[in-house]
Amino acid sequence: MNNQLISLAAFLLLNIVASSAQRQVYIVYLGEHNGQKTLQEIKNIHHSYLHSVKGSKEEAESCLIYSYKNVINGFSALLTPQEAHTISDMDGVISVFHSHPTKSRLHTTRSWDFISLLEANWDASKANGEELLSKASYGKNVIIGVLDSGVWPESESFNDEGMEPIPTSWNGICQTGVAFNSSHCNRKLVGARYYLKGYEAYFGPLDPTLDFRSPRDINGHGTHTASTIGGRRVPNAAAIGGVGNGTASGGAPLARLAIYKVCWPVPGQSPAEGNACLDDDMLAAFDDAIADGVGVISVSIGGNTSRPYTEDGIAIGALHAVRRNVVVACSAGNSGPDLSTVSNVAPWIITVAASSVDRVFSSPLLLGNGLTIEQLRKSQELPPISQLGLNLCLDGTLSPALVRGKAVFCWAGDTPQALEVQRAGGVATVLGNTVDGIGVVGRPYLIPATVVLSNEDQKLRIFNYSVTDAAPTATLIPTRTLLGTSPAPFMADFTSRGPNFIQPNILKPDITAPGLNIVAAWSEASSPLKVAEDNRVVKFQIDSGTSMSCPHVAAVAALLKAIHPDWSSAAVRSAIITTAKLTNNLGKPITDALGNPATPFEYGAGHIQPSKAVDPGLVYDATYDDYLLFLCSSSGGNLLDPSFNCPTNVPSPSNLNYPSLAIADLQGSFTVERTVTNVGVGNSSYSVTIDPPPGYLVRISPATLDFSMAGEKQSFSITVEVVSSANVYAFGWYRWSDGIHQVTSPISVWTVL
Repeated sequence: MNNQLISLAAFLLLNIVASSAQRQVYIVYLGEHNGQKTLQEIKNIHHSYLHSVKGSKEEAESCLIYSYKNVINGFSALLTPQEAHTISDMDGVISVFHSHPTKSRLHTTRSWDFISLLEANWDASKANGEELLSKASYGKNVIIGVLDSGVWPESESFNDEGMEPIPTSWNGICQTGVAFNSSHCNRKLVGARYYLKGYEAYFGPLDPTLDFRSPRDINGHGTHTASTIGGRRVPNAAAIGGVGNGTASGGAPLARLAIYKVCWPVPGQSPAEGNACLDDDMLAAFDDAIADGVGVISVSIGGNTSRPYTEDGIAIGALHAVRRNVVVACSAGNSGPDLSTVSNVAPWIITVAASSVDRVFSSPLLLGNGLTIEQLRKSQELPPISQLGLNLCLDGTLSPALVRGKAVFCWAGDTPQALEVQRAGGVATVLGNTVDGIGVVGRPYLIPATVVLSNEDQKLRIFNYSVTDAAPTATLIPTRTLLGTSPAPFMADFTSRGPNFIQPNILKPDITAPGLNIVAAWSEASSPLKVAEDNRVVKFQIDSGTSMSCPHVAAVAALLKAIHPDWSSAAVRSAIITTAKLTNNLGKPITDALGNPATPFEYGAGHIQPSKAVDPGLVYDATYDDYLLFLCSSSGGNLLDPSFNCPTNVPSPSNLNYPSLAIADLQGSFTVERTVTNVGVGNSSYSVTIDPPPGYLVRISPATLDFSMAGEKQSFSITVEVVSSANVYAFGWYRWSDGIHQVTSPISVWTVL
């Protein structure tokens, strides 16, 4: 009898556990609020959906995680797949999708000077970045929302000394929590919030040893991005060891920052392996940020590839933001150099790729035979070292008996390999770069180390010397920061590439900006390497990724909004795209890390030029309804706002009034239309020049656009015709000019033979 009871109890327990395991966090998206219901009425409606599948009011209330009540209409809840499917078929439901932690993760002393020099064609006497800042009042009346891992408020980058009162348009709060109180907000950090409900529904209660239950940043990523956008000017800022010393500054140093902490550590993983940013937490942050009154939102978060708009919390949140004229900039992703890896591809988002600046952290390697290996990056000082050995340096593979007291050459490696050398008692390491070409991601390793470019001949010379010399020795030359290096910019190897997997008739990414080895503020609760062995504390740190390039564009968007408060988010995006630069500091086309010519799949329209974007001449504007019409043609019906009725004959997705042109699966010829708005002088005449993609004929009609006043709109058609083409993408350009402005748009075409 007792055995039967035990077995029955075990069976019941297994069923309960299995049932619980099936429950996952789902977002139920219902569109947008019409402003006619109270907050309680909204919550009751959300409960009613849950009550219909849960069976009881109590269970419906207990499974609810978020109820989005400000602008976005929807909720997130713990549901079984069957319950989620049932709700997806109910009236008023637009989409139901899983909020999963693996979908989205977290994707300066020189970079702003580099941008200014680039605009001036590398003539320092003509650089006018300060003029732009003055015209924009340094962004003082613009509030920028940052969705990231929080902020370290004590950083000098967020000092509010001398700043004017907070703009009256701000409606947000300073949410208190662990190690964060209202005094940590000021006239620079005007607000801060944190979002944990979705994270804790998936992972369980936050481990207080892993992160702060507050807006405080334990990771460093959020502090870095926020200070890149709007950090104050901090002289003598440098990464550990004095590397990259200079004056740190955000692109809009007097702009106001609002922090929305949505990314948290994954239990069982080191911070170096990345954070989890749940869709339902991010959607709640978007909902608050819009209501709080931000003018720009920066999101350095995304997946390894793109997702359908109806299953993408960032795309949905951004659509509601741009409807209220909030500019949203997002990182393109770090999954390059593979094609079709670009994320955050919705056309209402500015998608930002990453490229280099003209700065190198150089530490040549001097071998005992007199051979010097140049073009190295990032090391620490050390005296001459001996016994250079070789290994792949995988975890646990080095023998202390062989390695102790020696320097080790690892054929390819990064932090894990340097830590393995240290574990085995090695005193220094020489690491082969993990990617091909130029461009080494700087790391402040715990033991003296340097990284050699991934050049087989170069690495073989080191290897051959180490195995043929009876007593091989090496010396690491102390690190020097070199400015004015070339070529610059070049595209970072890691930056995600097009074509756009979700809708190849929209070119993504849109633009590139500095994202390789960027120095900015850091959390003093995070070590530079983000590993347990590293206990160092720094105020500034080098970091790389499209996470670093995105805040550069967000800052520029803030300056443009300060100068042109009447511009739409689409106009801001257009100005940034059509004024981009396509050449490097050698006067040649921008290349990838291998030295090959880069394409719009890597850099979009080119490298950002803020001072040019202030006065673009013409802009390609778009409205909320234009985006819904695009969705009608892009996804077989508008799936994000059921209040908009799709026409019987929908235009091609290529017809969206976008500042670039992409046509996929072209057969024969195809014609699209574009409309430009004059934002320059009243009386002006623009003529077009065309650089067609190889194998195609491009005709634009009319070839001249005459404007009599500012704000006037003119339309034109673009016909692309196949002449002779292989089954590959081809790229070209068209450019409108009045003799002063150069309004340039990239063309991407693909023909299936």
